Amino acid sequence: MQVTETLSDGLKRGFTVTVPAQEIESKRTARLNEVGKSMKLPGFRPGKVPLSIVKQRFGTEVQGEVLEQVVGDATRTLLDERGLRPAMQPKVGIVSGGEPDSKDDLKFTVEFEILPEIPVPDLSTVSLTRLKAPVNAETVDKALKEIASRQREFETITEDRPAAKGDVLTVDFVGKIDGVAFDGGSADDVNVEIGGAGFIPGFAEQLEGMKAGDEKVIHVTFPAGYQAENLAGKEATFDIKAKELKRPVEPKIDDELAKKLGFEGLEQVRELITKQVEQEYEQLSRLRLKRDLLDQLAEKTAFDAPPGMVDAEFAQIWNRIEEDRKAGRLDDEDKDKDEDTLRADYRKIAERRVKLGLLLAEIGRVNNITVTQDEMMQAIRAEAMRYPGQEQAVFEFFGKNPQAADSLRGPIFENKVIDYIVELAKVEDKEVTPEELAEMPEANV
Repeated sequence: MQVTETLSDGLKRGFTVTVPAQEIESKRTARLNEVGKSMKLPGFRPGKVPLSIVKQRFGTEVQGEVLEQVVGDATRTLLDERGLRPAMQPKVGIVSGGEPDSKDDLKFTVEFEILPEIPVPDLSTVSLTRLKAPVNAETVDKALKEIASRQREFETITEDRPAAKGDVLTVDFVGKIDGVAFDGGSADDVNVEIGGAGFIPGFAEQLEGMKAGDEKVIHVTFPAGYQAENLAGKEATFDIKAKELKRPVEPKIDDELAKKLGFEGLEQVRELITKQVEQEYEQLSRLRLKRDLLDQLAEKTAFDAPPGMVDAEFAQIWNRIEEDRKAGRLDDEDKDKDEDTLRADYRKIAERRVKLGLLLAEIGRVNNITVTQDEMMQAIRAEAMRYPGQEQAVFEFFGKNPQAADSLRGPIFENKVIDYIVELAKVEDKEVTPEELAEMPEANV
């Protein structure tokens, strides 16, 4: 094949590739002969259908297969011979010779951006602080109280008085928008804690003062970021019928409560809570450490990001921003920014993400860090467990969709590279309170 370079501008490269017509014809004929061997046609013995008939029936399809194979092979050869690493899938355009039975040489263009030279910094110069928080008795006691609260029972209040904060009012309700009941807005025998959380803001508060047998219409406004988009930000009314007034009875936090939960005793529950909280603290600590590490690595990314990769990353970010803006979920700091400012800010974030991704990938490449098949199977198995009863379908989905599998491979690879860097870095452990550990700094990526 003949290769002519047509573009060399920064990271952009372009080539025109010519493949002799004889090579295309040879591959096309060989493929048609393969098809003919398995072709069955009345009047002909199996495998004896004339090539002209095979070509008449499958010529266009075979031409497409051959072109795809030839262009793919030629592009890979071009990249290998010149030592080029494309940042994204090359763009290919057929110039001539692509038609069935064409006598012209195949000529096509291929354009792409190459990965820049990515210098790997001295990772031993990275200094990190790993925050550690002990699990104190107060935290465990708080968790136990929450568990006990979920196990509480209710007793009827017999005295004739209105509902007050802390009481539980059993009600029937019908939700309406513009006077019309909406789906999912009606329920019977619902326990509503006066002053408690879990309902639309303003709902439970307006039930204070009602007695059993009272009826009332209350007015509420659904939050702008409400999970049901058809209700988000809408004003609504609820027809309320109070049926019974109760008070919660908190169970004692003792061995009997533990046995009710399926444990041998309270100490076993405390141990389980402690382990769970330790895991939560470890995850928070790792997240803080990772953010610190990425911030330091971002300052060491002394190379240009391929514009095409930045464009693609920015497009994904901007789609999410547009969705958040329509749903009223924009962060407070973004709400008052004009679109040009928002675009500029998030393009910087996109560039940072791309450069960090390339640097981590290069660190992994030069140090032979890979994701094993066992690690992939564990990840797919964990994903399948999220869909009880559909596990086999999940396995088949990832088996048939390599891009979906890559979405699992990426985080595993990144975590392995992060672990590798942390092993080389200077890491100082620092004990902090749980509150200090939870004070997550603003993310840059």
